[in-house]
Amino acid sequence: MEKRLNKRKTLIGIVLSDKMEKTRVVQVSSTRPHSKYPKQVKFHTKFKAHDEKNEAKSGDVVEMMETRRLSKDKRWTITSIVKKNQDKEAAAI
Repeated sequence: MEKRLNKRKTLIGIVLSDKMEKTRVVQVSSTRPHSKYPKQVKFHTKFKAHDEKNEAKSGDVVEMMETRRLSKDKRWTITSIVKKNQDKEAAAI
């Protein structure tokens, strides 16, 4: 595991939308135990993340890091693209 120099949180998620200029909507999935039944339940959370060079496209898996508040909704910055989307048709939708 790579040692971080700062104490900012990092998350990995999938880009859902790349329609805005320098902003991407990233969906992060996580699991939590159900409050009543003994089973794991999957949850999804959407974050708006800053993408300075407009590199991330819809369907890409990206790593993002917590940052200062950039706008009303943006508090994350995309640091790297983990995996590019191979399906060109899905990215065009």
